[in-house]
Amino acid sequence: MKTHLTPNQPRILVIRRDNIGDLVCTTPLFARLRHHFPQAHIAALVTEYNLPVLSGNPHLDAVFFYQKSKHRAENESWLGTYARRIALIFKLRQMRFDCVLLPGGPHPSAQRTAKLLGASKIIVRTQTPPGAHEVECVLQVCQDLGIHDTTPPPPTQLFPDPNALSKRLPQGKKTIGVHISARKPAQRWSAEKFSELIGSLCTQGYRVVLFWSPGAEDNPLHPGDDNKANTILTTLSGKPVIPMSTHTLSELIAGLACCDAIICSDGGAMHLAAGLGKPIVCFFGNSAPQRWRPWGVPHRVLQPASERVEDITVQEALTAFAHLMNTP
Repeated sequence: MKTHLTPNQPRILVIRRDNIGDLVCTTPLFARLRHHFPQAHIAALVTEYNLPVLSGNPHLDAVFFYQKSKHRAENESWLGTYARRIALIFKLRQMRFDCVLLPGGPHPSAQRTAKLLGASKIIVRTQTPPGAHEVECVLQVCQDLGIHDTTPPPPTQLFPDPNALSKRLPQGKKTIGVHISARKPAQRWSAEKFSELIGSLCTQGYRVVLFWSPGAEDNPLHPGDDNKANTILTTLSGKPVIPMSTHTLSELIAGLACCDAIICSDGGAMHLAAGLGKPIVCFFGNSAPQRWRPWGVPHRVLQPASERVEDITVQEALTAFAHLMNTP
Protein backbone atom coordinates (compact mmCIF):
# COMPACT_ATOMS: atom_id res chain seq x y z
CA MET A 1 0.00 0.00 0.00
CA LYS A 2 1.33 3.46 -0.89
CA THR A 3 1.57 5.90 1.99
CA HIS A 4 1.13 9.52 0.95
CA LEU A 5 1.80 11.68 4.00
CA THR A 6 -0.16 14.89 4.32
CA PRO A 7 1.84 18.11 4.11
CA ASN A 8 0.68 19.23 7.56
CA GLN A 9 3.80 18.46 9.57
CA PRO A 10 3.88 14.65 9.37
CA ARG A 11 6.01 12.92 12.01
CA ILE A 12 8.55 10.51 10.49
CA LEU A 13 11.00 8.27 12.35
CA VAL A 14 13.88 6.49 10.57
CA ILE A 15 15.32 3.48 12.40
CA ARG A 16 18.88 2.55 11.39
CA ARG A 17 20.72 0.46 13.98
CA ASP A 18 23.43 -1.13 11.84
CA ASN A 19 27.13 -0.35 11.39
CA ILE A 20 28.74 3.04 10.78
CA GLY A 21 28.78 2.72 7.00
CA ASP A 22 25.11 1.73 6.88
CA LEU A 23 24.13 4.89 8.75
CA VAL A 24 26.35 7.11 6.59
CA CYS A 25 24.66 5.62 3.50
CA THR A 26 21.30 6.60 5.03
CA THR A 27 22.11 10.32 5.20
CA PRO A 28 20.88 10.93 1.60
CA LEU A 29 17.48 9.65 2.75
CA PHE A 30 17.28 12.37 5.40
CA ALA A 31 18.09 15.01 2.79
CA ARG A 32 15.46 13.71 0.39
CA LEU A 33 12.79 13.50 3.10
CA ARG A 34 13.48 17.08 4.14
CA HIS A 35 13.31 18.26 0.52
CA HIS A 36 9.89 16.69 -0.06
CA PHE A 37 8.46 17.27 3.43
CA PRO A 38 9.96 20.62 4.51
CA GLN A 39 7.45 21.03 7.36
CA ALA A 40 7.76 17.47 8.68
CA HIS A 41 9.18 16.44 12.02
CA ILE A 42 11.93 14.03 10.95
CA ALA A 43 13.75 11.99 13.59
CA ALA A 44 16.21 9.09 13.65
CA LEU A 45 16.79 6.21 16.06
CA VAL A 46 20.37 4.90 16.06
CA THR A 47 22.86 3.22 18.36
CA GLU A 48 24.79 5.34 20.85
CA TYR A 49 28.08 4.31 19.22
CA ASN A 50 27.00 5.70 15.81
CA LEU A 51 25.46 8.90 17.19
CA PRO A 52 28.29 11.23 16.02
CA VAL A 53 27.49 10.35 12.39
CA LEU A 54 24.33 12.46 12.68
CA SER A 55 25.77 15.27 14.78
CA GLY A 56 24.69 18.62 13.37
CA ASN A 57 22.65 17.09 10.55
CA PRO A 58 20.34 19.94 9.44
CA HIS A 59 17.74 17.61 7.95
CA LEU A 60 16.82 16.07 11.31
CA ASP A 61 14.71 17.58 14.05
CA ALA A 62 15.71 14.97 16.63
CA VAL A 63 18.07 12.03 17.04
CA PHE A 64 17.34 9.30 19.57
CA PHE A 65 19.78 6.59 20.54
CA TYR A 66 20.08 3.45 22.58
CA GLN A 67 23.03 1.48 23.83
CA LYS A 68 23.73 -2.04 22.63
CA SER A 69 24.38 -4.36 25.56
CA LYS A 70 27.81 -5.32 24.17
CA HIS A 71 28.85 -1.64 24.25
CA ARG A 72 27.95 -1.03 27.88
CA ALA A 73 30.72 -0.02 30.27
CA GLU A 74 32.08 -2.45 32.85
CA ASN A 75 30.21 -0.69 35.66
CA GLU A 76 26.88 -0.74 33.77
CA SER A 77 24.48 -3.61 34.29
CA TRP A 78 22.65 -5.54 31.60
CA LEU A 79 19.39 -4.75 33.40
CA GLY A 80 20.06 -1.02 33.39
CA THR A 81 20.79 -1.08 29.66
CA TYR A 82 17.44 -2.66 28.86
CA ALA A 83 15.57 -0.49 31.36
CA ARG A 84 16.77 2.61 29.53
CA ARG A 85 15.77 1.06 26.22
CA ILE A 86 12.25 0.38 27.46
CA ALA A 87 11.98 3.97 28.73
CA LEU A 88 13.05 5.22 25.30
CA ILE A 89 10.40 3.12 23.58
CA PHE A 90 7.71 4.62 25.82
CA LYS A 91 9.00 8.11 25.06
CA LEU A 92 8.93 7.49 21.31
CA ARG A 93 5.50 5.92 21.53
CA GLN A 94 4.14 9.08 23.15
CA MET A 95 5.39 11.11 20.18
CA ARG A 96 2.86 9.36 17.93
CA PHE A 97 4.82 9.05 14.73
CA ASP A 98 2.78 8.88 11.54
CA CYS A 99 5.35 6.72 9.82
CA VAL A 100 8.36 4.62 10.78
CA LEU A 101 10.89 3.81 8.05
CA LEU A 102 13.20 0.79 8.14
CA PRO A 103 15.64 1.50 5.28
CA GLY A 104 17.98 -1.25 6.46
CA GLY A 105 15.51 -3.98 5.55
CA PRO A 106 13.28 -6.42 7.44
CA HIS A 107 15.49 -7.03 10.46
CA PRO A 108 13.37 -8.71 13.16
CA SER A 109 14.58 -6.55 16.06
CA ALA A 110 14.00 -3.31 14.15
CA GLN A 111 10.55 -4.47 13.10
CA ARG A 112 9.66 -5.34 16.70
CA THR A 113 10.74 -1.89 17.81
CA ALA A 114 8.71 -0.22 15.06
CA LYS A 115 5.58 -2.15 16.07
CA LEU A 116 6.06 -1.21 19.73
CA LEU A 117 6.01 2.47 18.77
CA GLY A 118 2.46 2.23 17.46
CA ALA A 119 3.05 4.20 14.27
CA SER A 120 0.25 4.52 11.75
CA LYS A 121 2.45 3.13 8.99
CA ILE A 122 5.64 1.06 8.95
CA ILE A 123 7.59 1.01 5.68
CA VAL A 124 10.31 -1.60 5.28
CA ARG A 125 12.86 -1.78 2.50
CA THR A 126 12.27 -5.16 0.91
CA GLN A 127 14.69 -5.32 -2.02
CA THR A 128 18.40 -5.13 -2.71
CA PRO A 129 18.63 -5.09 -6.52
CA PRO A 130 21.81 -6.65 -7.98
CA GLY A 131 24.43 -4.02 -8.72
CA ALA A 132 22.67 -1.27 -6.75
CA HIS A 133 24.56 0.82 -4.24
CA GLU A 134 23.40 0.84 -0.62
CA VAL A 135 22.38 4.50 -1.00
CA GLU A 136 20.09 3.57 -3.89
CA CYS A 137 18.66 0.67 -1.89
CA VAL A 138 17.96 2.91 1.11
CA LEU A 139 16.07 5.44 -1.02
CA GLN A 140 13.59 2.77 -2.16
CA VAL A 141 11.47 3.50 0.91
CA CYS A 142 10.71 6.93 -0.55
CA GLN A 143 8.48 5.37 -3.21
CA ASP A 144 6.06 4.14 -0.56
CA LEU A 145 5.84 7.72 0.71
CA GLY A 146 4.70 8.96 -2.69
CA ILE A 147 8.15 10.34 -3.55
CA HIS A 148 9.08 9.51 -7.13
CA ASP A 149 12.23 11.57 -7.48
CA THR A 150 14.20 10.89 -10.67
CA THR A 151 17.10 13.17 -9.79
CA PRO A 152 20.43 11.52 -8.85
CA PRO A 153 20.62 10.49 -5.19
CA PRO A 154 22.21 13.11 -2.94
CA PRO A 155 25.75 12.55 -1.63
CA THR A 156 26.32 11.15 1.82
CA GLN A 157 26.99 13.99 4.24
CA LEU A 158 28.51 14.51 7.66
CA PHE A 159 28.54 17.81 9.53
CA PRO A 160 31.50 17.76 11.96
CA ASP A 161 31.38 19.97 15.01
CA PRO A 162 33.62 23.04 14.42
CA ASN A 163 34.78 22.78 18.05
CA ALA A 164 36.00 19.24 17.37
CA LEU A 165 38.19 20.66 14.61
CA SER A 166 40.05 22.99 16.98
CA LYS A 167 43.18 20.84 16.57
CA ARG A 168 43.16 21.38 12.82
CA LEU A 169 46.51 20.56 11.27
CA PRO A 170 48.79 23.44 10.28
CA GLN A 171 48.46 24.49 6.67
CA GLY A 172 51.22 24.23 4.11
CA LYS A 173 51.37 20.57 3.14
CA LYS A 174 48.93 18.23 1.48
CA THR A 175 47.79 15.86 4.22
CA ILE A 176 46.87 12.26 3.45
CA GLY A 177 44.97 10.18 5.99
CA VAL A 178 45.88 6.49 6.11
CA HIS A 179 43.56 4.30 8.19
CA ILE A 180 45.15 0.93 8.94
CA SER A 181 42.35 -0.85 10.84
CA ALA A 182 39.75 -3.18 9.36
CA ARG A 183 37.18 -5.31 11.14
CA LYS A 184 37.29 -8.29 8.77
CA PRO A 185 40.55 -10.23 8.26
CA ALA A 186 40.12 -10.24 4.46
CA GLN A 187 40.19 -6.42 4.51
CA ARG A 188 43.53 -6.06 6.30
CA TRP A 189 46.88 -4.93 4.88
CA SER A 190 50.18 -5.65 6.62
CA ALA A 191 52.23 -3.18 8.64
CA GLU A 192 55.13 -3.71 6.22
CA LYS A 193 53.06 -2.64 3.20
CA PHE A 194 51.59 0.36 5.00
CA SER A 195 55.10 1.42 6.02
CA GLU A 196 56.36 1.22 2.44
CA LEU A 197 53.32 3.10 1.12
CA ILE A 198 53.53 5.87 3.70
CA GLY A 199 57.30 6.19 3.26
CA SER A 200 56.78 6.75 -0.46
CA LEU A 201 54.08 9.37 0.19
CA CYS A 202 56.41 11.23 2.54
CA THR A 203 59.17 11.15 -0.09
CA GLN A 204 56.69 12.74 -2.54
CA GLY A 205 56.20 15.65 -0.14
CA TYR A 206 52.97 14.63 1.56
CA ARG A 207 52.29 14.71 5.27
CA VAL A 208 50.48 11.61 6.57
CA VAL A 209 48.06 11.19 9.45
CA LEU A 210 48.08 7.58 10.65
CA PHE A 211 44.66 6.52 11.95
CA TRP A 212 43.94 3.31 13.81
CA SER A 213 41.53 1.74 16.28
CA PRO A 214 43.21 1.69 19.70
CA GLY A 215 43.61 -1.45 21.78
CA ALA A 216 44.94 -4.98 21.57
CA GLU A 217 44.27 -7.11 18.52
CA ASP A 218 43.01 -10.00 20.68
CA ASN A 219 40.26 -7.97 22.34
CA PRO A 220 37.10 -9.96 21.44
CA LEU A 221 34.73 -6.96 21.55
CA HIS A 222 36.90 -4.10 20.30
CA PRO A 223 40.04 -5.42 18.57
CA GLY A 224 42.65 -2.72 18.09
CA ASP A 225 45.85 -2.07 16.18
CA ASP A 226 48.21 -0.51 18.72
CA ASN A 227 50.96 -3.01 17.91
CA LYS A 228 50.55 -2.56 14.16
CA ALA A 229 50.63 1.23 14.49
CA ASN A 230 53.74 1.11 16.71
CA THR A 231 55.51 -1.05 14.12
CA ILE A 232 54.70 1.45 11.36
CA LEU A 233 55.68 4.48 13.44
CA THR A 234 58.97 2.88 14.47
CA THR A 235 59.79 2.02 10.87
CA LEU A 236 58.99 5.58 9.75
CA SER A 237 60.73 7.39 12.60
CA GLY A 238 61.71 10.89 11.49
CA LYS A 239 59.15 11.02 8.69
CA PRO A 240 56.25 13.56 8.68
CA VAL A 241 53.76 11.06 10.10
CA ILE A 242 51.23 12.18 12.71
CA PRO A 243 49.82 9.36 14.89
CA MET A 244 46.11 9.58 15.61
CA SER A 245 44.65 6.78 17.70
CA THR A 246 40.91 7.53 17.67
CA HIS A 247 39.15 6.47 20.86
CA THR A 248 35.82 7.94 19.80
CA LEU A 249 33.94 8.24 16.54
CA SER A 250 33.90 12.03 16.93
CA GLU A 251 37.71 12.05 17.03
CA LEU A 252 37.89 9.97 13.87
CA ILE A 253 35.43 12.23 12.03
CA ALA A 254 37.33 15.37 13.11
CA GLY A 255 40.65 13.86 12.05
CA LEU A 256 39.43 12.70 8.65
CA ALA A 257 37.90 16.13 8.04
CA CYS A 258 41.37 17.69 8.29
CA CYS A 259 42.85 15.51 5.53
CA ASP A 260 42.95 16.19 1.80
CA ALA A 261 42.54 12.54 0.77
CA ILE A 262 42.18 9.14 2.44
CA ILE A 263 43.64 5.67 1.89
CA CYS A 264 41.83 2.87 3.72
CA SER A 265 40.03 -0.44 3.48
CA ASP A 266 36.30 -0.78 2.95
CA GLY A 267 34.59 -0.07 6.25
CA GLY A 268 33.25 2.64 8.50
CA ALA A 269 36.19 5.02 8.05
CA MET A 270 35.82 4.84 4.27
CA HIS A 271 32.15 5.87 4.42
CA LEU A 272 32.91 8.62 6.93
CA ALA A 273 35.54 10.00 4.56
CA ALA A 274 33.01 9.92 1.70
CA GLY A 275 30.50 11.75 3.88
CA LEU A 276 33.15 14.43 4.41
CA GLY A 277 33.71 14.75 0.65
CA LYS A 278 37.23 13.30 0.61
CA PRO A 279 38.84 11.58 -2.41
CA ILE A 280 39.57 7.96 -1.45
CA VAL A 281 41.73 5.02 -2.45
CA CYS A 282 39.91 2.05 -0.98
CA PHE A 283 40.95 -1.58 -0.58
CA PHE A 284 38.23 -4.18 -0.98
CA GLY A 285 38.54 -7.79 0.14
CA ASN A 286 35.48 -10.03 0.18
CA SER A 287 32.87 -7.27 0.10
CA ALA A 288 31.09 -5.96 -3.00
CA PRO A 289 32.34 -2.61 -4.37
CA GLN A 290 29.16 -2.20 -6.44
CA ARG A 291 27.15 -1.94 -3.26
CA TRP A 292 29.63 -0.48 -0.77
CA ARG A 293 32.02 1.73 -2.74
CA PRO A 294 32.40 5.38 -1.61
CA TRP A 295 29.35 7.32 -2.73
CA GLY A 296 29.50 10.70 -4.41
CA VAL A 297 33.27 11.35 -4.21
CA PRO A 298 36.27 10.68 -6.49
CA HIS A 299 37.69 7.27 -5.61
CA ARG A 300 39.77 4.35 -6.81
CA VAL A 301 38.81 0.80 -5.83
CA LEU A 302 41.43 -1.92 -5.55
CA GLN A 303 40.15 -5.49 -5.23
CA PRO A 304 42.41 -8.47 -6.05
CA ALA A 305 41.01 -11.63 -7.62
CA SER A 306 41.73 -13.47 -4.36
CA GLU A 307 39.45 -11.03 -2.47
CA ARG A 308 42.23 -10.62 0.10
CA VAL A 309 43.44 -7.07 0.62
CA GLU A 310 46.88 -8.37 1.58
CA ASP A 311 47.35 -9.38 -2.08
CA ILE A 312 47.23 -5.75 -3.22
CA THR A 313 50.75 -4.55 -3.97
CA VAL A 314 52.20 -1.29 -2.71
CA GLN A 315 52.82 -0.22 -6.32
CA GLU A 316 49.14 -0.78 -7.17
CA ALA A 317 48.15 1.41 -4.24
CA LEU A 318 50.60 4.16 -5.23
CA THR A 319 49.44 4.08 -8.85
CA ALA A 320 45.77 4.33 -7.78
CA PHE A 321 46.64 7.22 -5.48
CA ALA A 322 48.52 9.05 -8.25
CA HIS A 323 45.56 8.66 -10.61
CA LEU A 324 43.17 9.87 -7.91
CA MET A 325 45.17 13.00 -7.13
CA ASN A 326 45.66 13.83 -10.83
CA THR A 327 41.96 13.54 -11.68
CA PRO A 328 40.20 16.93 -11.86
